[in-house]
Amino acid sequence: MTKKQKKTLIRISIGAVFYILAIVFPTDRLGLGDYEKLFGLGLMLIPYFIIGGDVLYRAVRNILHGQVFDENFLMALATVGAFFTGEYLEGVAVMLFYQVGELFQSYAVGRSRQSITKLMDIRPDYANVEYEGALEKVDPEDVAVGDVIVVKAGEKVPLDGVIVAGSSLLDNSALTGESVPREVGEGSEVISGCINTSGLLRVRVTKEFGDSTVSKILDMVENASSKKAKAENFITKFARYYTPAVVIAALILAIFPPLILGGGWADWIHRALIFLVISCPCALVISIPLSFFGGIGGASKQGILIKGSNYMETLSEVTTVVFDKTGTLTKGSFRVTAIEPKNMDSDGLLELAAIAESYSDHPISLSLKEAYGKEIDAARLSDVEEIPGHGVRAAVDGHKVCVGNEKLMKRENIFYDVCENAGTVVYVACDDLFEGCIVISDEIKEDAREAMQALKEVGIKKTVMLTGDRRKVAEDVAFRLGIDQVYSELLPGDKVSRVEELLEQKGPKEKLAFVGDGINDAPVLSRADIGIAMGAMGSDAAIEAADIVLMDDEPSKIADAVQTARKTLRIVRQNIIFALAVKAFFLILGAFGVANMWEAVFADVGVSVIAILNATRALSAEKRTKQRGSMSEQGRSAQQLQGTEE
Repeated sequence: MTKKQKKTLIRISIGAVFYILAIVFPTDRLGLGDYEKLFGLGLMLIPYFIIGGDVLYRAVRNILHGQVFDENFLMALATVGAFFTGEYLEGVAVMLFYQVGELFQSYAVGRSRQSITKLMDIRPDYANVEYEGALEKVDPEDVAVGDVIVVKAGEKVPLDGVIVAGSSLLDNSALTGESVPREVGEGSEVISGCINTSGLLRVRVTKEFGDSTVSKILDMVENASSKKAKAENFITKFARYYTPAVVIAALILAIFPPLILGGGWADWIHRALIFLVISCPCALVISIPLSFFGGIGGASKQGILIKGSNYMETLSEVTTVVFDKTGTLTKGSFRVTAIEPKNMDSDGLLELAAIAESYSDHPISLSLKEAYGKEIDAARLSDVEEIPGHGVRAAVDGHKVCVGNEKLMKRENIFYDVCENAGTVVYVACDDLFEGCIVISDEIKEDAREAMQALKEVGIKKTVMLTGDRRKVAEDVAFRLGIDQVYSELLPGDKVSRVEELLEQKGPKEKLAFVGDGINDAPVLSRADIGIAMGAMGSDAAIEAADIVLMDDEPSKIADAVQTARKTLRIVRQNIIFALAVKAFFLILGAFGVANMWEAVFADVGVSVIAILNATRALSAEKRTKQRGSMSEQGRSAQQLQGTEE
């Protein structure tokens, strides 16, 4: 509980004590005669102003600023009116229970915010930079790319970088929700926001603070509340018209029946005041944003960053999930698994391919260079041309060398032997003569199959995979993972076209999500109804273009995100229906004089408390995800055992 909330609680408690004393005080024994009622009014005004003074102040202040119709105005009008009609006990009681409800509401909002504001703890306070043999603490924003910083045991990693010296275990729980530390050493990439649990690390900074992982996360979290869902916008507009409408209705209820039916002014004014208390829209105005905030907070605890409640609403309607393959469903760690030479030996074929691909940072190029394992003489290479979606054409020792897929061979009119091996096949030609092929395989992520099963369990109708790999490799991966549909041999631009085709095929109320990690996925992430980026290893462009970021690169978390979104929207609808139904019922009772002020208090404060308690259920996403996580570990162990037996 915050300091302000504690002060409010103390003020309400003191007011409640004075209220009880005013009720039990024996005014009839004082012999005040005609002044007895006036003395009773004075006793009741003491707790009334202690409890509701701030409400009256806000109501007057807002009226002076042109903001007349809000809950402060409704409460002030209803309680002051109760005093004018002689209902002192009810007037104070309404204000008391209203303030108790507001305090509970403030506490509930604070609790839900904790799940998100805890992320603010990942913001680094300083960075250790070594100057002339001594460490100096500086603002992370003042550290430049290329500087070497020192991270001691127990300190946060302030900036993204690469370890140049030292080894340690990094606690990523604040970013990914995973409790198992990650082992790092020289050459390992580290991201800001992690905690160095042991050892001394020297890290060369690769990104400025404004571009670092922790900065991007904080920016996403801070801006999440500005992107409202349709339900939130509806409630905002609803409250704008609803409040003046009920005030006008209360005035009509207080004036027209006595004029038409004659007499009974006090009774109808009392009904109008009850009508005002019942009509206060607190339950809707607070519980709906609180529900979305709770859902976003519950997801963030597990490393699922949702950039706004509008994206959560869209995610709840997803029925088709489209995946990029490399880096999303597979690890992107390619390695050479077979070499099939035709006119030269295996070493010569691998050397030719490695030299031709030496300028590229594509995963396939890196795997070729790793398999070659020797230092490449750049002087042997010239006239390098990368052909997107095809491969590389270059001059090696003055000879024209083509390294790429079947499309490149066809483009260059080179006759080649088709390789039937499972994996990514790299065809090599020298001086337009086919020299052989190299097979490269990518490893499927441990929880990729579990991700597909989990998506089916939460009601996803179709899973699709898009890849530039050849058909046989793509179909093999899709079969092993249980993916419904696969499109292979796609150029980067083809992915957008395929997604647009899938968008046309879905129903009017169905949504499509695309999951990717590479820079070439950014256009597709933007084109889909909802874009999901694999954040920890994903490119900056993909993270910027995406609406949801998975910090730990586990595709199985997508099902958790969908389930959290659907649960949150379910809670939102429950609160809207419940609040409107109860209020409509009691408004009718109040208008006909059946409901009293105490029932009006329940219709306002009681409904608000119930709706808020229901809204806080959105935070329970953490427990569900952890249970799924342990099931995931059991599933992996079973898979490993099965693989051993086979």
